[in-house]
Amino acid sequence: MSAVINLKDISKTYGHGDTSVQALKKTNLSFFNQEFVGIMGKSGSGKSTLLNILGMLDHPSTGEYILDNQNISDHCDDKISYIRSVSIGFIFQSFNLFARQTILENVITPMRYAGTKSKKEMVETATGLLDKLGLADRLKHRPSELSGGQCQRVAIARSLANNPPVLLADEPTGNLDEKTGNEVIDIFHELKAKGQLIIMVTHNPEYENVVDRMIHLSDGHVVKK
Repeated sequence: MSAVINLKDISKTYGHGDTSVQALKKTNLSFFNQEFVGIMGKSGSGKSTLLNILGMLDHPSTGEYILDNQNISDHCDDKISYIRSVSIGFIFQSFNLFARQTILENVITPMRYAGTKSKKEMVETATGLLDKLGLADRLKHRPSELSGGQCQRVAIARSLANNPPVLLADEPTGNLDEKTGNEVIDIFHELKAKGQLIIMVTHNPEYENVVDRMIHLSDGHVVKK
């Protein structure tokens, strides 16, 4: 099985000279289709740096990032932005929904940026995703009118809008009660079964039992993968 993502000798250093900080030491990792991977580590261990590099929100200082057999390390920012918009979906702990938009408009937004669908197709796709996530009767509601669990479902629908092969989730259950958090994990398992690669940063050690493997970071090093 070929990897969706290959990181080869990836590292990240912030600053220069005596003030430099190596947030991520040379890292080699592979991630595959239909895989649910967790990332754990204490504050300052390199989790956020690794997630930002995986999401192409930050450039590595060294190494190669291979996505679908394509080396994106040397691409220009515009090309990386386009690849990110169609290849990676993001799910955040704080949802990051647009407060003034309806949930339908929130889900349409990433498709508008990608520019690959007509307005009719965008509405149909967003409506279908929200329906599958149990929000068909909330299309005209705004985030402030929804529960935390419903907002996270909207965030998941938005992350799937461009049908990306990779979903990155940053503490997606951190603001949810246990029951709702478990429902989100169940959704991730359903998405994994349909072919998605899901990479989730978490502080919850109990999730070691629900992911396919847990990557542990310490002081910028991968200590378990």
